[in-house]
Amino acid sequence: MWKSHNKVDVVSQKDDCFQDLIEECKGLPPGSKLSYSLRSRLEKFSLAVRKEIVNRVKIGNAPLFIACKKGQLEIVEYLVNSCGADIEQGGCYEVPDDRSVHSVTPLWCAAVSGKLPVVQFLVDHGANLNAVSDSGSTPVRSACFMTHLEIVQYLVEKGADINRPNYNGGTCLINSVQSAQLCSFLLKHGADVNARDIQNKTALHYAIQEHRIETTALLLEHGANYNVKSKYGDDALQTACLKGAVPIFDYLISHIWYSNERLANAHELLGSTFLDEHNDLYSAIKHWKIAQTIRETPQGIIPKLPIMQPREAFRYQREFSTMEELENLMADLDSIRIQSLLIAERILGPNHKDNVFRLMFRGASYADMMCYQRCIDLWRRALEVRVEKDSILYSDTCFTAQALVRFMVDYNEKHIPSDDTESTYIQRFEDSVATYRILTNEIGDMRQLLNVRPQYQRQLDNFDKILKCITHLIYLMLQTAKTQEQCQLVVDLVTKLIQINPRCATTDETLLHLCVSKLNTIRSGYFSDEQPVIIFPEKQVIQFLLNLGANPNATNDSKSTPLHVATMPHNVNNWLVPLLLEYGAHIDLPNVAGTCPVDRVNVEPFNLDIRILNFISLKCLCVKTMTKYKIPYRYQLPKTLELFVHAHNSSRC
Repeated sequence: MWKSHNKVDVVSQKDDCFQDLIEECKGLPPGSKLSYSLRSRLEKFSLAVRKEIVNRVKIGNAPLFIACKKGQLEIVEYLVNSCGADIEQGGCYEVPDDRSVHSVTPLWCAAVSGKLPVVQFLVDHGANLNAVSDSGSTPVRSACFMTHLEIVQYLVEKGADINRPNYNGGTCLINSVQSAQLCSFLLKHGADVNARDIQNKTALHYAIQEHRIETTALLLEHGANYNVKSKYGDDALQTACLKGAVPIFDYLISHIWYSNERLANAHELLGSTFLDEHNDLYSAIKHWKIAQTIRETPQGIIPKLPIMQPREAFRYQREFSTMEELENLMADLDSIRIQSLLIAERILGPNHKDNVFRLMFRGASYADMMCYQRCIDLWRRALEVRVEKDSILYSDTCFTAQALVRFMVDYNEKHIPSDDTESTYIQRFEDSVATYRILTNEIGDMRQLLNVRPQYQRQLDNFDKILKCITHLIYLMLQTAKTQEQCQLVVDLVTKLIQINPRCATTDETLLHLCVSKLNTIRSGYFSDEQPVIIFPEKQVIQFLLNLGANPNATNDSKSTPLHVATMPHNVNNWLVPLLLEYGAHIDLPNVAGTCPVDRVNVEPFNLDIRILNFISLKCLCVKTMTKYKIPYRYQLPKTLELFVHAHNSSRC
């Protein structure tokens, strides 16, 4: 008994020591020592026990990690020398700017925190100079990001690898572009000036992005390749144009030879950036005039290539080709905005991320000005580009589709008159059809791709969101179809989709499942004050789908039919359940939980007073009897009857 009590007492003492150690490390300022009483209590234990205590972890961190982060050198020395703390024991470091948390070593933590004495102590005691964080970043690379020059100099002197990138390809030099002094040091010690990251960007790209002209000049002096293109196709000059970095732009064109065509393109793109990013009309016109002056040579006008076909989204406008045409445009601000989009698409290419961003931004600007049709035109063009470039499975595509369809639904439901067309009280039929075609063109292939492993949850979710968009587009097409030809087109389009039978990737729900549910709403996330517009359950759409052959007894992953969904409390109404029953929905099909719609239709909150026997056949009653008495049926009935019994049999005997 005495030994048992003594053992419990020792455990309690160790726990108390650890808790007090954590609290002192957290609370003491840099330069402090542990209290005498705590050190005395720790030193009563053997070295092995002290080591076990100090290497414990609380909320992801051991005492040594906390002391390193705070720069408590004497505590660090005591924990390592007197207690045997593990100098490679990882901890959790929260990055102040983006609040992300990374698993790192004490040396990494001290380097990023700017605690040079602690860094020196850890290195002297054998800490791994090139130990990486969970993102593959070494201590010296992360110290570069924080511009801790002295720490970088010390680590390099001790042999740290400055060319080792993180998992995204970012090197020390890329991380240091905010400091020309730090970049100069790295270059003198062998940093690769043209190392590229996962986006195919070099340090020069990042220096220009951040408007660091001193660093830009330094990198070019050390052989940076200004022709290297990022994965989006941006070299040094184009990056300067996209970021509106005028001093760097001027430096590049004065120190590097570019053809007249390239210079003209650069001035045109820079002017477009000023207009779209900064709403600076004066600077935009100034650079466009410079570009046109360059193009008008004694040998003739340098053409704008590639030649772009007029697009409906841009009101079939063409770019100005003479100074006179540019002068004439100056009185029409709307035409100038379209010119900017034309320039961006020609120079950057339709698929460039900045081109798509400008389409979305300008569309939103039109929406703010109550030019709703203009917004729809540009956002539909952005959706076309995203689908062509990626697919409907990508988050950016899904975001654009949700924003567009949600806006079209709002536009149709609120019947808002627009100031840019004569009669636009409802959504145009052709817009709904065009958007529907974009989203459904390859939907069957995309659904098949989602079955290939590994599966990615984000892509599964995006596909489901696209299906919700499609159901809303069917609603819009039915709402806006006025002629017999338009109605027949909707029939043809939706019939083809029903034959493909796309199902939700996460729940295996059909289009009919979605259309009977009040939860089928679209949240675009584009407008901060948006409220969900509830369209479904919508009788016209549901009846339309049923008339075209949608299966009222299709089941989702929980074996629930559309009738199960329709009898959920949040979908209460008087017409939905009778409509589904009229088209052959089975009222007694059980789902995996054994629940049948028949159990709900005549109770609160429905009280539909449906005559159950009118919708239950003799076959259904036979299945009920077979289930009750567990009569085996497999391989003893015709296949069609076996499937019927299987669907009605919750026990699946």
